[in-house]
Amino acid sequence: MVRLILKIINMKKVWIIVFGLSYLGLSAQKKWSLRECVDYAVEHNLQVIQNQYSKQIQDSNLKIAKNQYLPSVSGSMSNSVSFGQTSFGTGSLRNDRFSNSANLGADILLYNNGRLEKTIRKTQFDVEASQYDVETIKNDISLQIAQQYLTTLLNREIVKISESAVENAQKQYDRAKITTQVGTTAQTILAEAEAALAREKQNLKTAEINVGRSLFAMAQLLQLPDYKDFDVEYVEVPDQLQPQLKSVDEVLTTAFENQPQVKAAESRINSAIAQTEVSKTAFWPTLTGSVGIGSFYNNLLTTNTTGIDSAGNLVLERNLFGQYKDNFGQQASISLNVPIFNKGITRLQVEQSKINESVAKITLEQQKQTVRQNVQKAQFDVDANFETFLSAVETEKSTKLALEFADKSYTAGRTTIYDVNVARNNYANAQGSVAQAKYNYLFSLKLLNFYAGIPLAL
Repeated sequence: MVRLILKIINMKKVWIIVFGLSYLGLSAQKKWSLRECVDYAVEHNLQVIQNQYSKQIQDSNLKIAKNQYLPSVSGSMSNSVSFGQTSFGTGSLRNDRFSNSANLGADILLYNNGRLEKTIRKTQFDVEASQYDVETIKNDISLQIAQQYLTTLLNREIVKISESAVENAQKQYDRAKITTQVGTTAQTILAEAEAALAREKQNLKTAEINVGRSLFAMAQLLQLPDYKDFDVEYVEVPDQLQPQLKSVDEVLTTAFENQPQVKAAESRINSAIAQTEVSKTAFWPTLTGSVGIGSFYNNLLTTNTTGIDSAGNLVLERNLFGQYKDNFGQQASISLNVPIFNKGITRLQVEQSKINESVAKITLEQQKQTVRQNVQKAQFDVDANFETFLSAVETEKSTKLALEFADKSYTAGRTTIYDVNVARNNYANAQGSVAQAKYNYLFSLKLLNFYAGIPLAL
């Protein structure tokens, strides 16, 4: 009975190990979708994380600016001791003394022509700009990921084309081998068929290596620690390509409204304008209010008598808490600081702020110009790649027909195997051109639609 139980336990352990290894195998074979690649990249990319820290710094600056409305409160306590003589009339008196004092005070800005409010507004624009900077980096990485993803799919399609070419070359080689053995064709025909098969296998191996190279590049974009098990999902891209959805003017209007680099430049213009207003507040007086409380304690080290009362009795020193109670006091004040002359620094700071406004406006125009050029280039690429795709499709049809004729003519003995190899190479090149044009068009269309506010997807 005990042996049976132990056997069952051991079998359970075996099945646990088997299922565990199966799970690990499935995990290692995970295929990433484009959406997963983009989401992972924007979350883990170091450049994105770095810009997010910059955003957090701006958030802290905004909290600091808002906290300036609060009073500043400080407390102090001091202790001192002195030994020696002190002057007393025409002579001197021994004055060994210990002193202690404690104070608590608060200051608050009452007026400075809205400096605090304007500083908060300026910092809010800085926070907006830093957030848009993060979004800009995410967009750039997303586009890189999409392009590399499509490159991987293209390379895999070229692998399929190469596999088909190898299959056809293999059939031709097998046929040439049979005809050579029976003596109907020369040995050179078999040698050429064998050489053609070797070339196609080499092309297939090159295509497979290019797939691995593109996956490696994708893993590096994602900054994955291990690239060996990385793979992407296979996405069936239709041969019938869809036209663009919007005109260039519509895309530009949407891009100017939504692209984060443009929004960041607009926020920095507002920040520069707000900074000019902050700088101007230095021309105005500053009104500050303060309140405080405090007390002190004195102890004569040479005696505990401070004097004689009216009845002739000695007056003894009060203890620490007694003196603190007797000497407790309060104070309140309002101070006005009127700027008269500070070497022209305020005026120069205002001029610098206005220059920064101009710089920010030029930066906005540069960003718009960059977006306009990117959209126009995407539009040009869409049109050019679509025309290239249509031409490549026609070439593919004609080369396929030529290959069929060459193959039939070779079978009938009217052409040589060299003609068949040339036709097959032309057809394979035409297939590759169709695939290249299709993916080029697809990426340029995705890029144009991305500027139109359509998320990246396959």
